[in-house]
Amino acid sequence: MPYISNTDRDRQKILSVIGVQKFEDLISSIPAKLRLDKPLNLDEPLSELEITNKIKAQTCQNICAGSANAFLGAGVYDHFIPAAVDTIVSRPEFFTAYTPYQAEVSQGTLQFIYEYQTMICELTGMEIANASLYDGASAVAEAILMAVRKNKLMKAILPATLHPEFVKVIKVYTEGIGVELLTAPEKDGRIDLKALEAMLDDTIGSVVVQNPNFYGNLEAVSELDAIIHAKPKCLLIACVDPISLGIINPPAGYNADIVVGEGQALGNSMYMGGPLFGFFATKLDNARQMPGRIVGATLDKDGNKAYALTLQAREQHIRRNKATSNICSNQSLCTLAATVYMCLMGREGLKEVATQSAQKAHYAAVELCKIPGISLAYPQAPFFKEFVINTPKPASQLIKLMLPRIIYPGVDMAAFGKPNALLIAVTEKKSKADIDALVKAMQEVVK
Repeated sequence: MPYISNTDRDRQKILSVIGVQKFEDLISSIPAKLRLDKPLNLDEPLSELEITNKIKAQTCQNICAGSANAFLGAGVYDHFIPAAVDTIVSRPEFFTAYTPYQAEVSQGTLQFIYEYQTMICELTGMEIANASLYDGASAVAEAILMAVRKNKLMKAILPATLHPEFVKVIKVYTEGIGVELLTAPEKDGRIDLKALEAMLDDTIGSVVVQNPNFYGNLEAVSELDAIIHAKPKCLLIACVDPISLGIINPPAGYNADIVVGEGQALGNSMYMGGPLFGFFATKLDNARQMPGRIVGATLDKDGNKAYALTLQAREQHIRRNKATSNICSNQSLCTLAATVYMCLMGREGLKEVATQSAQKAHYAAVELCKIPGISLAYPQAPFFKEFVINTPKPASQLIKLMLPRIIYPGVDMAAFGKPNALLIAVTEKKSKADIDALVKAMQEVVK
């Protein structure tokens, strides 16, 4: 945001040009009872130098994940990003492009979106992917709405193991349009299969399965496939961590109908929780029901390869009542970073990232559980790179005691109804020394 140094003389000149005497004339149509009748509680005006120094001082109070021994997760993860990603993404021809409104002159942007879509299909095993959505949460919500368009059934089942913040977004998306959301209970940190089976009938249009789920646990996806698809019209919506697909079966392997997820882990920094991007893939026969836009490859009149917006199902392009979604866009810069990241890592690189994350997470879990009073919250459930531990005192206290050591031990689960629980994420960036430092600090603060 630029520094704006309007003086009283500047303001009076602006009012004169507008054609009023004073600022109050601009708000004369607003009833007096709705106006603020006292000055805002703001600091005195500062110079550009003074305000710059003040902001810097406040910024320095933050300790970013890159400067700490951080085990934060819950949807946003600290994976290693090769330097080449930012270098390529920062090139002017990429950095200045927001979205290809003039598709015919945006060939470079369209090409990388096409490559991105191809990689998402390879990663998930699905047949078609769109150019991305706002984030993982909105992608799940859009998948539910797509299922409604597909099978005309107005009920969706969300598992209790789905990220609670995703649930909030889904409720906002579906509010007021008649979609009924049901909750399948959890059992031992995973979906209760028997309870889900009892809930399913011919009125259910879709079931969301997050794998790994909010607790980091791997769901019994093969059993879920059999239960959900016993109802022919019901769609299985898989919400997945893309890094996990380096070593576990892709959603196509358990017959997912729609695959979505948060793509931040693919070459994007944590960015204090945003911006993010959601990926969205499905089977080819669902293409015309997909939200957003899809880029396709073709030949121009001279026979050269060219790229075009094959489907543009957004209100900016077609009549609003025909649009599959009126509140979606593709996150071009974030997906460009993901595309560069996947190109650099390749199949073996992504497999290595996933393998190291899983191995180090399991090492951390074993070592932490040697501490008296600490145990795995879900000892029977397999997990990928994230797990929940029970703590002998409120997790908020442990987090506070670890801050002087510049350690973020995980996410306090109190906000999700579990005050004596900590959600810990471990990625390939963590060395044995980092994990041992966490364990040592935990031993000290739980006493």
